[in-house]
Amino acid sequence: MSDTAEQDEKRSMHERRLAALRVARRVLWRPVFEATIRERLDWLTRTAPQVHDLDERADMYGGQVVATLEERVAGLLGTEAAAFFPTGTMAQQVALRCWAARTGNPTVALHPLAHPEVHERNAFSQVSGLRPVHVTSEPRLPTAAEIRDFDEPFGALMLELPLRDAGYLLPTWEELTEVVEAARERDAVVHFDGARLWETTEHFGRPLAEIAGLADTVYVSFYKSLGGFGGAALAGPKTLVEEAKTWRHRYGGMVFQQFPTVLAALAGLETELPRLPDYVRHARVVAAALREGFAAAGLPWARVHPEVPHTHEFRVWLPYDPDVLAEAAVRQVEETSVGLFGRSWDRGGPALAFTEVTVGAAGLEWTADDVRAAVADFVDRLPAP
Repeated sequence: MSDTAEQDEKRSMHERRLAALRVARRVLWRPVFEATIRERLDWLTRTAPQVHDLDERADMYGGQVVATLEERVAGLLGTEAAAFFPTGTMAQQVALRCWAARTGNPTVALHPLAHPEVHERNAFSQVSGLRPVHVTSEPRLPTAAEIRDFDEPFGALMLELPLRDAGYLLPTWEELTEVVEAARERDAVVHFDGARLWETTEHFGRPLAEIAGLADTVYVSFYKSLGGFGGAALAGPKTLVEEAKTWRHRYGGMVFQQFPTVLAALAGLETELPRLPDYVRHARVVAAALREGFAAAGLPWARVHPEVPHTHEFRVWLPYDPDVLAEAAVRQVEETSVGLFGRSWDRGGPALAFTEVTVGAAGLEWTADDVRAAVADFVDRLPAP
């Protein structure tokens, strides 16, 4: 099959999956970003009056509602200040180039599976003059020993919490504190890629401010866990945040009016942030039921990774080609109006594929028995491995 034909087939499967999930009676996860424009605007119209005075003058190049969001984030994370950015890509480049100027070292130690290395087209080196180096290639966060023993200096250590492309993995609290201490011993600053930091409190057993307090700066996203329209914030010392605002302007991040995105972020902090611990706890119930369901169905090999999810997101691995699994998942929704796997399947090796599972508000309605029954129905639609 040509590349063009394969891309067309993937697009067709994507549209088919979305159409089926949209009308399904029950789904494990219903992502808000797949809603219609009208649905998203209706949501904002309902929620915005609960989080901000809509009779206030709209923002212009910041201020007003933008400042309210920045103050809210700084308060939640326990930092001196925070700055709103249109994207996380911009926020992190700005943060790390500011630190590079202060430390005199543009080298950033990070994981090869970290977001800037996988999803940002080499932006660190191509745009911001930063030099990424990889402390470890293992599919987990680096250890304190790896930080101490790394054979070249670096000005900043960047830790993605959780490490999404390794399966939404987090270290233990003790491991995280040891890694931070090891970086400090090397006179390096620590920056958290906390796009999903909001959902780590249950795993660490610590409040957000204590987690964020380990780092010198923290980036957070307003749509990955909170259901906002987009946007990000960089939080840290006031002097660095003020410098970051200057670079935000230089990078083209001074958007004329940002109130729709900012109101959506405030609404997410108000409505979704308090529910994330419930999602994480129920993800553990769902993950266990998936393992039990696959075992009962007699699959010779199936993996839920991590076995006990660290956040409300995790991965499922099965011994089939991704197109076979995608077809079975879509047929299940089309024929039963129940959607167990709502995301795409990616190749992980010969006759091996994985998908990501998210447990949100819709998932809280699923019992372990519901999950096991849906697994049995899904496996019935697969050929013998």
